[in-house]
Formats: sequence, structure tokens, C-alpha cells
Amino acid sequence: MITSSSSRPFIIGIGGGSGSGKTTVAKNIIKAIGSGNVVYIAHDDYYRDRSSLSQAERAVVNYDHPQEFETELLVKQLQELLDGKTIQKPTYDYTDHVRSVQTESIHPAQVIIVEGILVLESAELRKMFDLKIYVDTDSDIRLIRRIDRDMKERNREFDFIVDQYLKIVRPMYLQFIEPSKRYADIIIPHGGQNTMALDLVLAKVREIIG
Repeated sequence: MITSSSSRPFIIGIGGGSGSGKTTVAKNIIKAIGSGNVVYIAHDDYYRDRSSLSQAERAVVNYDHPQEFETELLVKQLQELLDGKTIQKPTYDYTDHVRSVQTESIHPAQVIIVEGILVLESAELRKMFDLKIYVDTDSDIRLIRRIDRDMKERNREFDFIVDQYLKIVRPMYLQFIEPSKRYADIIIPHGGQNTMALDLVLAKVREIIG
């Protein structure tokens, strides 16, 4: 259900598979309504701290399972933003698979965007979202994007990426992520480059927030 209230921030949840174009959708919303009116929060930054494990052990953790996210902290911090408080958002080091010691100060804003593969899977998060978006992209496109990103940005080998995809990413997508599509208010097919769908989303957001 899409609601609006001038007395509280408007929270948008953006879900979908890895490489679907969620970040592109978020960036387009931010660009359209102005960065000064929006804060962006990635669910990935709330991965649980596994620094007690060796790097080899951390590399094989199932990071696509809901239990690997400290979603309870995200829910708590979203409520603090709704209450007008500044939060210290955790940050995550994808190369070494650990939570960084640095945090990021996030101040309340008119619009809060929460993006991640499993944000629509969480009932607690769904209750907080005023608008739920699912970005739906073909699996082959998502895999190609994931390979390109992980090799360029996360210093991972091709064989590792493919093995992880087959053993973890695809099964978790089928079990948790794809089924969460049924909770979406809006489904954007063909990813973040679907300008027609994006225009409709932006029109709705502008209408709601005034």
C-alpha cells in the first residue's frame, strides 16, 4: 500500500537480484528529486561482522541468505531516522568480506531509499516501506553484470564468481529473492534502463512527496 505523510520521511524499498539494476533505479530517483532531499542506504552494508573467521572461511559464507544480514540493526536505524535522529550507518569491505571500522553519518531526509537483494523478503522492512519496487531482469544479464562488477571492483577470479553463482547465488535467488517480487507495489521489468517504467515510478514519487 502506498501512503504519504508530511510529518515523516517517505521510505522506498528497492529489491531484485544481484545485477538487476537496483542501484541504477535508486540513482535515477535521487537525480530526479534532488540529492539534498534523499538519503540512500544499501542493505549490503548491514552484513554481519564475520571478522572472527579466516579470510578463506569468509570467502565461502552464503552471503545471499537472509540470516547473513543484520536486518534488525537496519530496522532500528530506519526508525531512528523516522524519529528525526542521525544514525551511524555501518559500511562493508567487499574485498575482505568484513565490516569496516568506519561508519557513515546519515541525517534524516524527505525520502529514504533502501536497496538490496533481500529488502522485500524481510517482513520487518516491508512494514516500514511506503513504496516497494522490484527490479526484474533476465538471469543471463544479471550474471554478466555480476561477473563484470566482481572482477573489476571486488578483485575476484572468474572461476570463483561462476562457482559462487551456481552454488549460492542462483539457489538463493530462487528460494528467497524472486519470490519476494509478490510483495512489490511496482515491478520494473528489463532492469534499470527501462525508461518508461522509471518515468512512471518518478511521477508517482513526485506526486506523493509533493
